[in-house]
Amino acid sequence: MTAYGHSAGESIECLSIAIQLRKEETVDQYGNVAYRVGFKIGGGIDQDPACAPFRYPDQGIYITHIDEDSPAARAGLRRHDKILQVNGLDFTLLTHERAVKYIKKYAVLDMLVARAELPALH
Repeated sequence: MTAYGHSAGESIECLSIAIQLRKEETVDQYGNVAYRVGFKIGGGIDQDPACAPFRYPDQGIYITHIDEDSPAARAGLRRHDKILQVNGLDFTLLTHERAVKYIKKYAVLDMLVARAELPALH
């Protein structure tokens, strides 16, 4: 079974990749401390995938951008990975806004992602 084209709320069995991302502490020009993940997301159960720039096949939460030399890049996340779970929370059932708030809430993100193309095993 594949994670792509999956309907929210349906059970799913698929190959997933476990990734642990530790946010990076940064200080902006005003001296405010922020914690950087280095990725952007798109999608959510409140979004129409037909209107999305990447035309994902379902309403899942997807990685749409990875900053170079960021915690996300170093952890191994890739553009177009589908986020299945973060810290035990099922991301296939979230709105875009709730996913963003949840990601911002934790310093460490234990993630399960699905990847359309897995590297060949040798």
